[in-house]
Amino acid sequence: MPGKERVEIGLTRIFGIGRTLSRKILTETGVDMNARVKDLKDDDIVKIRGVIERDYKVEGDLRREVAMNIKRLVDIGSYAGQRHRHGLPVRGQRTRTNARTRKGPRRAIAGKKK
Repeated sequence: MPGKERVEIGLTRIFGIGRTLSRKILTETGVDMNARVKDLKDDDIVKIRGVIERDYKVEGDLRREVAMNIKRLVDIGSYAGQRHRHGLPVRGQRTRTNARTRKGPRRAIAGKKK
């Protein structure tokens, strides 16, 4: 975690921890939210790490679980799985316009004059 950031923000650098979860962890461990990461004592770090490892799924385990959930949807052939397979938006967004992130860059139309 970057040393100059507040602990509350620094924890959000961990995949699977957002602002709400970060605040919850810090209140549970009794660490000051406004303290800087570089100013944390070793026992504070151990407390935070202990709570995260005990109660939450983060980083590699969480990424693996998400990937397995997507793979399951694709394997059973559900609607969401088909959308994943074709690289289209999964949650009902429109695709006539927008959706460029999922669909990729626009394709050139053959023979169109500029």
